[in-house]
Amino acid sequence: MAKFGDVVAEFASRGLIHDSTDRQVLAQRSTGDRMSAYVGFDPTSDSLHAGNLLGQIALRRFQLLGHRPIVLAGGATGMVGDPSGRSEERNLLDADTLAANVANIKTQLERLLDFDAGDNAATLVDNADWTRDVPVLDFLRDVGKHITVNQMMAKDSVKSRLSDENGLSYTEFSYMLLQANDFRHLCEFHDCEMQMGGSDQWGNITAGSDLIRQRLGRGAYGLTWPLLTKSDGSKFGKTADGAVWLDARKTSPYQFRQFWVQIADEDIERYLPQFSLKSLDEVAALLDEQHANPSARIAQRALADELTTLVHGVDAARAASDAAAILFGGDPMSASAATMSFIAAEVPATKMGSAVLADAAGVLSALPGIAASKSEARRLLTQKSVRANGVVLGADADLGQIPLLHDRWLLLRKGKTTYHLVDFGH
Repeated sequence: MAKFGDVVAEFASRGLIHDSTDRQVLAQRSTGDRMSAYVGFDPTSDSLHAGNLLGQIALRRFQLLGHRPIVLAGGATGMVGDPSGRSEERNLLDADTLAANVANIKTQLERLLDFDAGDNAATLVDNADWTRDVPVLDFLRDVGKHITVNQMMAKDSVKSRLSDENGLSYTEFSYMLLQANDFRHLCEFHDCEMQMGGSDQWGNITAGSDLIRQRLGRGAYGLTWPLLTKSDGSKFGKTADGAVWLDARKTSPYQFRQFWVQIADEDIERYLPQFSLKSLDEVAALLDEQHANPSARIAQRALADELTTLVHGVDAARAASDAAAILFGGDPMSASAATMSFIAAEVPATKMGSAVLADAAGVLSALPGIAASKSEARRLLTQKSVRANGVVLGADADLGQIPLLHDRWLLLRKGKTTYHLVDFGH
């Protein structure tokens, strides 16, 4: 007889339960037989971002326990916008844009979840499929009748928006009804017994379980995890340059990995067990190493490598790690062609002809950020402040004597952190 993992024990041990329906009942249900649960997201962009990642990893964790994950793309709810966690109304997207976003995001989900796992294969659904053709009077009769305005007004996100000068449109106010109906539909037609999400979704989840009880006469479960916050008060999943996307075209694998490497020590204590698929014993061992040598950022690097591999694949994760090692002082001559392509995307680059190699000062003075003039370039060379492919350059440097990386690149480094890549390729 197949064994199924205890969802409550697994999630609680990793700090992933903020609210849940009766834990003892849920634990017994999840260990007794396979169950299905869903997490929803509104495809307001053509890519998921780091803020969505915990939900998808939660589904992956659920799947590894032997259960069946369902990912709901809000092709319908995305046209309305969830007011949870927002101070103003979202821009509404048209159906074609939302459909294109869902198609792009599906390729990301296929890396995070197993859609070919037999009885517990992941399923992707779009709520537009069961919502777009429902007449408004039928919806009000079948859904609106069962959810009170009192229940909707009690939701924190509704109360905060009502007291704000921007107010809350009826469109967003109706979001809870749509999400509750999603849970009802998935329960009725996909035997989905549980909805999971961030703690700001608890009101929507319980509205759905109430609707299931009234319409279908059966129980349903809910589980939320704490909202992700950073110790410095800034929003998780954001950098100075904006959101950290899972699409390599919007956030490179190198930048994605660096986001996790740069997590504060006080935050990695929470994030490592929450995001990592490693066992808790492995997590504890990494944190012990971290405490013994904080400056090495062992836990951050381990999580960065794991998540970059999960999101972008093994080869990209390895190249991103190697690129970081080189840009933080490693030997450039060890760089693979893939690593160099990552570096070329991350540092300023200039194309030149190889005929200029003999004039080191001329090369340096032609590169923004390295030297503003030939006289400054000569001073840098005299002070031995510049390296080329790892070699310290002196006053009489001849760049033509330095082997090019892959017969093409010269990686110049001024000081510890200023880089410029010269491309001599054709």
